[in-house]
Amino acid sequence: MDHKELDVWKKSMDLVEVVYTLTAKFPKEERYGLVSQMQRAAVSIPSNIAEGTARKSNKELLQFISIAMGSAAELETQYLIAIRLKYIAEDIEIVTIITNVKKLLLGFRNYIKDKS
Repeated sequence: MDHKELDVWKKSMDLVEVVYTLTAKFPKEERYGLVSQMQRAAVSIPSNIAEGTARKSNKELLQFISIAMGSAAELETQYLIAIRLKYIAEDIEIVTIITNVKKLLLGFRNYIKDKS
């Protein structure tokens, strides 16, 4: 399985770009705080999908999908924190992309589970 052909990987790569663009607007003092955490969480999603698909078993793949799902939830929470702290305004684009990535991860997980 080539991770670069998976819709979930492609959408999560789009999410990384959006997060980097969004966090560029944060205050400079957050560079090593919330900015870094959000960027790491976003990068973790496609990275774990890629690593999981490179593994030998579906059990291992499912573990990496779970990690990616956790990173998506973490990113969503950090995004909401940024709104509460008034670093950014609510952005429907990022909400939509995060939601789509989470749905695609769930679908991918269910597909792998059914296949196993």
